[in-house]
Amino acid sequence: MSAQKGKDLLLKAADGQGAFVTVAGLRARQIAFNAETVDVTHSESVGRWRELLQGAGMRRAAISGAGIFKDGASDALVRQTFFDGIIRDWQVVVPDFGTIQGPFQLTSLEYRGEHATEVTFDLSLESAGALAFTAL
Repeated sequence: MSAQKGKDLLLKAADGQGAFVTVAGLRARQIAFNAETVDVTHSESVGRWRELLQGAGMRRAAISGAGIFKDGASDALVRQTFFDGIIRDWQVVVPDFGTIQGPFQLTSLEYRGEHATEVTFDLSLESAGALAFTAL
């Protein structure tokens, strides 16, 4: 896989009509996958090395981004999602890699602005169910 442009990583939200819409012009974004371990080490573990139970830990994904909303509709969709506290399907499109899709809860939404610049935002999403990956 060759280098990709960071601006091509897209964050999309389900619009409630069966389609996904790009919600924002993200200037910085990140997706992190984590899996907890379940330690099953016991007194007879070979060499006292730690043993883990395969596939037993909880998995989760977190998405964060910062940027500007591309239009009033995308701003309204994200804002309403936060205030309603709903879990919505989201997509993250990673160029030359694939698409991660599934339910996420919007856990943080922050707006900020400086006197001579545009209003920007930061948001955080936490996975709320099984995610699917589709390779490109």
